[in-house]
Amino acid sequence: MEIQIIKTENPKEKPESSVLGFGKYFTDHMFIMQYSREEGWHDAKIIPFGNLSLHPASTVLHYGSEIFEGMKAYRRADGEVQLFRPIENVRRMNNSAERLCLPQIPEDDAMQILDTFVSLEKDWTPAAPGTSLYLRPFMFGNDETLGVHAVHHATYVLIASPVGSYYKEGINPVKIMIEDEDVRAVRGGTGYAKCGGNYAASNRAGQRAEEKGYSQVLWLDGVERKYIEEVGAMNVMFKIGGEIVTPKLTGSILPGITRKSCIEVLRDEGYTVHERLLSVDELGEALKNGTLEEAWGCGTAAVVSPIGELCYKGVKYTINNGEIGKVTQHLYDTLTGIQWGKIEDTRGWTYPIR
Repeated sequence: MEIQIIKTENPKEKPESSVLGFGKYFTDHMFIMQYSREEGWHDAKIIPFGNLSLHPASTVLHYGSEIFEGMKAYRRADGEVQLFRPIENVRRMNNSAERLCLPQIPEDDAMQILDTFVSLEKDWTPAAPGTSLYLRPFMFGNDETLGVHAVHHATYVLIASPVGSYYKEGINPVKIMIEDEDVRAVRGGTGYAKCGGNYAASNRAGQRAEEKGYSQVLWLDGVERKYIEEVGAMNVMFKIGGEIVTPKLTGSILPGITRKSCIEVLRDEGYTVHERLLSVDELGEALKNGTLEEAWGCGTAAVVSPIGELCYKGVKYTINNGEIGKVTQHLYDTLTGIQWGKIEDTRGWTYPIR
């Protein structure tokens, strides 16, 4: 793929690591390319970061034809920059594209785009502990006609943002509310795809939870309203009676790359990991009888986030005395160690940017 590069004439001042937060600052450039059924993907270029121009009838504005991904570039101790399992994000994005009838991007082209773009924006990758360069590739349909149909024209964009911790609590335990009114997704729907509509549908419950002092919502399945699915921005795992239990991927849960990595690390170290249906009643019983030892969320943004409190129908349950558990801490240390180059990568998960 030929990528035209047009560098900005007005580079921005890079923010201090102490004020980063999440997704507030953006780098100097962005990648953009176009798709049409006649030409395929074309006009690939990196240009100065700026606003997009859309026709008022663009498909994305009316019918939600949009997908995205989230990944990070990490500054290693030796000063080099690397990605973490980027091919998994590329494949998941193509799966999302297939579900929403958006065009897929050949894996080699997608990796070339990432490599070229991150290499150009390398200096924006912060070096302070816990910081990284968050990468947000997204794609949307922009047919300039009204009418529901498969997308004929699309735009792919990649932007980047230097970030700190996703949660203000950092690695400290968060409080989660189990949602028993709204649902996030159903089997056969778009739950396994990373598309904007899934997140828009979660906002009402998320706002209610926030008003009650909770960081996120823990979703139940959309049919029986009894099986644990995922946290708003993360997959979820529990240590029950010495074994690890995480909800089975049934088509309504996002197949997380951090989730996959946690499972592989745990199984390599001899833990029994069950991917199965887990009812809220079973979880409640484990909370009451003390067999629920740890709970954590896992995702690209927060990596691993311990859960210190669950609330269900107004009843609050404290997990592990509200402290981070040994397995949770170990997973966080292991994954971030690999991501920031502090631990040797023996699995081929990292992708160095030259």
